[in-house]
Amino acid sequence: MAGIAIAGNPNAGKTSLFNHLTGAAQSVGNYPGVTVERKEGVARLNGRRVSVVDLPGTYSLTAYSQEELVARNFIIEDGPDLVVDVLDASNLERHLYLAIQIMEMGAPLLLALNMVDVAKRRGLDIDHAKLSELLGVPVVPTVGSKGTGIKELLQRCIDAIDGKVSVSPRAVTYGHEVDEEVDTLAELARGVTPLAARYSPRWLAVKLLEGDPEVEKKVVELGGQAAPALLEAARKAVKAIERHCGDDCSTVIAERRYGYAAGIMKECVTLTGEAREMNTDRIDMIVCNRFLGPLILVGVVAALFFTVFKVSTEWAWVPWFGGWYAPVDWVEWFFERLAEAVAGLEPRAPILHSLISDALIAGVGGVLGFVPLIFTMFFLISALEDSGYIARVAFILDRVLQTFGLQGKSILAMIVSGGLGAGGCAVPGVLATRTLREEKDRLITMLVAPFMNCGAKLPVYAMLIAAFFPHRHTQMMLLLWAFSWVVALCAAWVLRTFVIRGEQTPFVMELPPYHVPVLRSLLLHTWDRTWMYVKKAGTIILAINVLLWALMYFPQPPDAANGNATPQAVAPPHASEAEQAADALAHSYAGRFGRALEPVTQYAGFDWRTNIALVGGFMAKEVVVGTLGTVMAMGDVDPGQSETLSQRLAGDPAWNPLKGFALMIFVMVYAPCFVCMAVIWRESGSWKWALFSTVYSTIIAFVLTVLIYQGGLVLGLGAPQGS
Repeated sequence: MAGIAIAGNPNAGKTSLFNHLTGAAQSVGNYPGVTVERKEGVARLNGRRVSVVDLPGTYSLTAYSQEELVARNFIIEDGPDLVVDVLDASNLERHLYLAIQIMEMGAPLLLALNMVDVAKRRGLDIDHAKLSELLGVPVVPTVGSKGTGIKELLQRCIDAIDGKVSVSPRAVTYGHEVDEEVDTLAELARGVTPLAARYSPRWLAVKLLEGDPEVEKKVVELGGQAAPALLEAARKAVKAIERHCGDDCSTVIAERRYGYAAGIMKECVTLTGEAREMNTDRIDMIVCNRFLGPLILVGVVAALFFTVFKVSTEWAWVPWFGGWYAPVDWVEWFFERLAEAVAGLEPRAPILHSLISDALIAGVGGVLGFVPLIFTMFFLISALEDSGYIARVAFILDRVLQTFGLQGKSILAMIVSGGLGAGGCAVPGVLATRTLREEKDRLITMLVAPFMNCGAKLPVYAMLIAAFFPHRHTQMMLLLWAFSWVVALCAAWVLRTFVIRGEQTPFVMELPPYHVPVLRSLLLHTWDRTWMYVKKAGTIILAINVLLWALMYFPQPPDAANGNATPQAVAPPHASEAEQAADALAHSYAGRFGRALEPVTQYAGFDWRTNIALVGGFMAKEVVVGTLGTVMAMGDVDPGQSETLSQRLAGDPAWNPLKGFALMIFVMVYAPCFVCMAVIWRESGSWKWALFSTVYSTIIAFVLTVLIYQGGLVLGLGAPQGS
């Protein structure tokens, strides 16, 4: 099957085109050996199937970041039948830079001139036929957000693969003095057979002049005895160019690429009239205003939380068996029916009943019960991403981050981790630090990014807010969002001041034009994220819950182990069944461990049952909900009990709003999950930083929680429920 690689700048509409081409026939994984996301799909036209790979979005192929290196290596090493470079027609000159670098490789190339509607509104008339003639490759106008030109694009791709259309780009020129050196080096590279057979000699020459370390390494590996002479010739050529041009050679080549792009623009782009002020510009005057911008950001986040909880937990809009349910209520109804269905197992197989009812239904079911909420959050955040607003958030918060010792680009990692609400993940957030070139900036960012409210923490918040703050969903989530930023920024300042000192680097980023999000793309993106959450609940969380259930069930009290379901050997004869069940849980391995921690954790308001749940949270934050559900269920003697975990906590006299809030803060701040710790280890290159991340965040969490809980007690906020 023929293969197409889709390249392009971030925000060029590359993903929209990919989604239109492949539809639901997509798979998501990682490139071999790295953690950069790999999206693949299959496009179909008139019975013809074509494999499509969506390369990471990059501004260039200089291999400064892992995304750039992955994209470049795929084009060179994997040799796709065709590279489709997606250009933003409204910002053509900037986007031509990447196209020129692909042309340098000699790869078969087709250009998708996307967002031509936006360019037209800006008063730009692009002669795509002339552009095709100048570059020597096909150019197809498209509007990815509307699906316009997609069929034509796919047909031209198939024609190109079949050899019906020429896709061999013209040679890029850099000026006489540079071209001479490039041609000389290219001729030398042609004489080194292992190199010439694998790479374009002219591309090799250009990269050697730029001092690309990855290419120099390839020359040494494959060039054999000829490698030293080729590298020496490159060094002499660099000196000659720098002597002639009076500037760094790599800078000269970059400037010549931009000059080449500017020359093309003059030939094929005309203004149809006076360039009109874009809606984007008018909106940015308000959204990016120094004073209004932060206020609008708070309003957007508040609206986000309000909508998420209204749609998923409060508005009854799902019809079911003659009634109307909120989505979360419908899922809870489903698991309640499951609990009732297995209730009859208890007399005949108490252990099996406990496993199914307590570990699976109460534990995993408690986590899956928040799937509608997670889906809604992911959908809305995806809409903000596609609209272009996320980039404005980075711009708005840049000055704040710089004040606290973070690099401006750190905002991207923070947002990915959940900085815009509660729908991110710290794992890709830590991976996003690869865009930071300074190692100290990277390290500080990956140590504070886990403080953001990732999607795994959202079920914990939702459960506790429903229990203790049922009428203040929006206000509480907004408070937790603000609190996470305060903790992250203060931690960054401390790390920059006392632990990881170093100079900060400036922040430069491109603000894309605003777009109306495409529903199809939103649903695909949301489904991918939600399905990952469901798979996590069905694998990792399930395994952890079963393990913790076993630790909470065994060893049984002596009388229970002998077949007596009532553990009288542990509980006094006059104890109620609920007390006996609680004592049996306390007798278990997990109960003993939780009680061992209680003399310390009591100052934060946590009893031994909460301690068990928090230990499970070291593996995955969602486990806190599942484990707490299991703990509460195992203390319940009524097999037909159908109360939700939130209802059980709200009715438990040992719990109150102060304890609920303290637990939310602790879950927010304490150690990142096990997977995140592993990624920090890998990205930092040292297990010491992963251990440091775990220890220092847990200490901060405990200190904050103690201060909040003890302060609340002093203020008289720790009264038991119902008092």
